[in-house]
Amino acid sequence: MTIDDVTQIMSSGLYKIVITSAPILLVSLVVGLVVSVFQTITSIQEQTLTFVPKVLAIFAALIILGHWMLNNMVEYMIDLWSNFSLYIK
Repeated sequence: MTIDDVTQIMSSGLYKIVITSAPILLVSLVVGLVVSVFQTITSIQEQTLTFVPKVLAIFAALIILGHWMLNNMVEYMIDLWSNFSLYIK
């Protein structure tokens, strides 16, 4: 196994992590932005107000996208394990 193989595995793993986590992070970002705009408009300065909507939105996103996220990670692991004999050399 060469350094190029390790670099390729690491880069594809990091890419898969970014692609898999991006929808949840985007949902959190959008909900935080909406709540911040709401706080600015209404002059509410409560720090904990963003917590509950973000948790609910992330939970809903995980329910909707969880199957895709799990399939994405399982696909990557199957790809790694199927090529395991190539990495032992």
